[in-house]
Amino acid sequence: MPEVQAILAGKTFRLESGRIARQADGAVLATWGDTKVLVTVVCQPTAQELDYFPLRVDFEERFYAGGKIPGGFFKREGRPSDDAVLAARLIDRPLRPLFPDGYREEVHIVATVLSAERDAPPDVVGLLGASAALMISPAPFAGPVAAVRLGMDGETIIAHPSDEVRETGRMDIVVAGTRATVTMVEGHMREVADEKVVEAIEAAHKLIQDLVALEEQFAAQHEVAKRAATPPTAEVAEVRGKVKEFVWPRLPELRAAPTKLGRERMAQALATEAAGAVAAGYPEEKRATIAALATQLFDDVYREFARRAILERGERMDGRRPDELRPVSIQVGLLPRVHGSALFTRGETQSLGTCTLGATRRDAQIVDLMMEEGLKRFMLHYNFPPYATGEAGRIGSPSRRSIGHGRLAEGALRAVLPSDDEFPYIIRVVSEITESNGSSSMASVCSGSLAMMDAGVPLKRPVAGVAMGLVGDEESGKHVILTDILGLEDHYGDMDFKLAGTREGVTAFQLDVKTGGITPDLMRQAMEQARRARLAILD
Repeated sequence: MPEVQAILAGKTFRLESGRIARQADGAVLATWGDTKVLVTVVCQPTAQELDYFPLRVDFEERFYAGGKIPGGFFKREGRPSDDAVLAARLIDRPLRPLFPDGYREEVHIVATVLSAERDAPPDVVGLLGASAALMISPAPFAGPVAAVRLGMDGETIIAHPSDEVRETGRMDIVVAGTRATVTMVEGHMREVADEKVVEAIEAAHKLIQDLVALEEQFAAQHEVAKRAATPPTAEVAEVRGKVKEFVWPRLPELRAAPTKLGRERMAQALATEAAGAVAAGYPEEKRATIAALATQLFDDVYREFARRAILERGERMDGRRPDELRPVSIQVGLLPRVHGSALFTRGETQSLGTCTLGATRRDAQIVDLMMEEGLKRFMLHYNFPPYATGEAGRIGSPSRRSIGHGRLAEGALRAVLPSDDEFPYIIRVVSEITESNGSSSMASVCSGSLAMMDAGVPLKRPVAGVAMGLVGDEESGKHVILTDILGLEDHYGDMDFKLAGTREGVTAFQLDVKTGGITPDLMRQAMEQARRARLAILD
């Protein structure tokens, strides 16, 4: 059976296949120490044509993996815990950019934790297993991807830290990437200097390259026929050219719209007009199909226009310079019966933060997870109702995105909390996103920090956050880093880099990319630009 192994932090790391889940398109048993994660990949054609890539990642925690029986009446695992949702997102985000444009098969990745050791966290093991499983599956995956968790003991950066170092140290981050680039970073810190964070990412990338080589060695032991994405037809190229010819002279008009919704309505009207004009030049029996295609291709032309305006002239859709923040306004104490409240508005992104204090044990959150149990004294919950973007929709359980944004903001604020002895109260912060046009998780950091101060929580220092973007051109090698991105710039750009911290250093960050990744040098530039923006908000 195919197998490779290496030593990580004194424990054997192993990838093997051919023994379990043999009917999946790709199946890998990833082992590190006593942690074992079975990762499977199935890719199959979709029943209908889609305009997006239907990748789904599920992270299945099994209580038996930690030698426990689930609590509750039913004594079996139910819906995924927040930790499982976060692990699924951790696996998804560095893999998604490495599939080709136009690939529309359904790809389902399932990571099932079979055995779990606290000093060998299963999330990173699952990510390594997922990349390896994709490499030996038919899916056209441009990997491999590897990941490394870093901790910090004093001023020393530690790779693959123990559970104790993660809990007591100043850093707990995960860095993922390919041989050449970084594709994802995520984690929280205790006010670590920006330069030290960049040093950690560069150190992680060197370790990632070794793990990538191990995965390549594993993939070489398998013979796999890779599927290809369907290339655009000549007709698609022809229709796109006609759409561009029709809309390009009028796209600058969208900059005149003073609001996000106004810009979206103008774009929708222009897309509809272009679809009708382009379809009119085709035989009647093809017009409906051509109109639908033209509407879809309008988004691609709009993307090209927005990116070229930034790259060639430094012009953003709302008229700002690349390094300029949107206007910020703050109100505190606006809810009379709430312990602490703050309304933080940055452009068209707005968060209403509240802080509630509890004095009894029942106010704390009871934690009963696969490898953890106890009480949680600080919670941050993030709510994103559909009206925040001017839409009507369902309100129910928090989405994966909401859980991820809430945990990111929670980690950013945890670093400045007082100790239990200084402030023996339970703290719950809630961020209600009342308007959204980019960077709502970082607005939650700002409103949460203000709400806690309004409630009398003696924070060490206030925290602020900002989201950075990137637009690059591979042919020219030119890159423009954007401060405080709009939703449109997130959608059309190459990077979404959320970074929060105090005047003393970084407390949390999260990087997602849309391309094959970014270099550590670009990361350094983005962090310096984000630092200046963070200090401006704190002022």
